[in-house]
Amino acid sequence: MAGQYETVAVEVDDAGIGWLWFDRPEKRNAMNPTLNREMILALEELEADDRARVVVLTGRGEAWSAGMDLKEYFREVDDAPRHVEIRARRESAEWQWRRLIHFAKPTVAMVNGWCFGGAFTPLVCCDLALAAEDAVFGLSEVNWGIPPGGLVSRALAETVPSRDALWFIMTGETFDGRQAARMRLVNEAVPAERLRERTVEVAAKLAGMNTHVLRAAKVGFKKARQLSWDEAEDYLYAKLDAATGHDPEQGKQQGLSQFLDEKSFRPGLGAYANRR
Repeated sequence: MAGQYETVAVEVDDAGIGWLWFDRPEKRNAMNPTLNREMILALEELEADDRARVVVLTGRGEAWSAGMDLKEYFREVDDAPRHVEIRARRESAEWQWRRLIHFAKPTVAMVNGWCFGGAFTPLVCCDLALAAEDAVFGLSEVNWGIPPGGLVSRALAETVPSRDALWFIMTGETFDGRQAARMRLVNEAVPAERLRERTVEVAAKLAGMNTHVLRAAKVGFKKARQLSWDEAEDYLYAKLDAATGHDPEQGKQQGLSQFLDEKSFRPGLGAYANRR
């Protein structure tokens, strides 16, 4: 699969994990228009591949992604006809938040190194995120005479307390994976040598669960945050009925059978095991 792309790479392993790499290590995986177009295609590929039950987004080399490719965006795009800039912005937004937020399968960001600027948007839009303790994060736009680009500020508002977000937006200072975890930008920070192992643990757990129910659960949470209590009650019950009534994996029936009949599952003592 990887051969068909210039700037990204795709692989599905035997555990059901779809690996999606930023693959411009010589540019610290900076995102250019080609990468944005290829990310759309790669996500479509992984969404359609039944072998991939969870997707991990990570980077080749020493970086997760250094953000926007400044040369291609601010020198080449700004000097191009207006429609070129419009297309670049549209394709950037299409995968960085629209596809990731609504992706049909669980998504995990594995932040292995540098994560700067525009890379915060896909980071936040992945469902879960793990980082190396020594990964370097930064919002350096103020140093270039511009505010954070794209939807970076919206992404930060989704995850990080205002005081922390404004500190790093306004000072341009960097922080590491430990601080990212304390601010809840990522779920966990682990030593770099354990990052892949821990990510595989989390991804394999998700891959072994009912993908239909996981999708309903994550979409329900994201939608409910925007609703009143009354609206959320109506929406979430409808989501529950839809998820359990049209689940091709029959997760509810299997779970109840394990709990009530086989006595093979007890809350807090063992995980629900999806049968494929």
